[in-house]
Amino acid sequence: MDIKAHLKTLSELHAPSGYETAAREAILAAWQPLTDAQEISRMGSLVAYKYGSGAQPRRKIMLCAHMDEIGMIVSHIEGAFLRVSELGGIDSRAIVGKPVLVHTRDGALQGVVGARPLSMLSSDERKRYPRLEEIYIDLGLPAEEVARRVCVGDVVTMDLPLFELQERRVAGKAIDDRACIAVVTACLDALQRLKHTWDVLAVASVQEEVGLHGARAEAHRLNPDIAIALDVTFAPQPNVPSPTFELGGGVPLALGANFHPALFEAIKKTAERLEMSLPIEPVPMASSTDAWAIQISRDGIPTALLSIPTRNMHTTVETVDLRDIERGGRLLAEFIAALDEQFLSQIVWDAPERTEKKDG
Repeated sequence: MDIKAHLKTLSELHAPSGYETAAREAILAAWQPLTDAQEISRMGSLVAYKYGSGAQPRRKIMLCAHMDEIGMIVSHIEGAFLRVSELGGIDSRAIVGKPVLVHTRDGALQGVVGARPLSMLSSDERKRYPRLEEIYIDLGLPAEEVARRVCVGDVVTMDLPLFELQERRVAGKAIDDRACIAVVTACLDALQRLKHTWDVLAVASVQEEVGLHGARAEAHRLNPDIAIALDVTFAPQPNVPSPTFELGGGVPLALGANFHPALFEAIKKTAERLEMSLPIEPVPMASSTDAWAIQISRDGIPTALLSIPTRNMHTTVETVDLRDIERGGRLLAEFIAALDEQFLSQIVWDAPERTEKKDG
């Protein structure tokens, strides 16, 4: 499959947290020919089922990547200009001077995030980045037209295309977490040529950027036997401290309390069998990913986390290496194909043997 074209389609969609319809429709179109059944949950997450060849009732593995992106919401109208609040972790430093779309009831309006000239800033303002409440959006319309066409509560998204860098690297908006949606697509594509015993539940979750809500709901509803969450992690760039992971250097596998140790080892062995680089990412506490919501669902779900190294996270030029996406998809597919009926009984939390204390 053409990963670059697929990621370009996903990146350029406008689907912030709570408003994921455009992304969901595109992902459904990509996953439908690769899976046996699809459904949309009450919260709006997309679940696609690829059934295994094992006898019923079959074990289930959940692959979860979130489809929402960070954005903004119109908080009030100030004459011809719009003031906004965040919808997810928007970074005010990264949006000044950038094009946006304001999604109104009558369609999207193009605009720009305005910026006062440096000569008009006070000495204090020159020493810091503008706060989000200081930022305004200019639609190029007179005040009366803005008042007629825009409402408080309208959603705002960044409006930039994906573009190609060198060495199979690309940059764009919403790479977090559409790159991982592409990993799941690559996995489903690879599974067309592999036999697998377990059912695969591919989940494009909603509202991760505002609290892991979609993954939490789907983990509880679907109750998979094991799960692998997919998200982005930090790649090396100036002034970003370690640990970071090289673009094109492999898909990091997280290790820590949020992740099942035996599942970690099983994925690691799959990478070794494939002679595939698998960097280890230490995560000492709860990860800020869907993996945390999944792991603590119901009475606990064995969970792992694979990540795509990304530069410039939560900006309009999030940068990834397409080879990481392709390798991540292959790793997942090969791991799934190797799952057998005994796997779940073989992965247990490390627990010492207990001896009964006898009376007398």
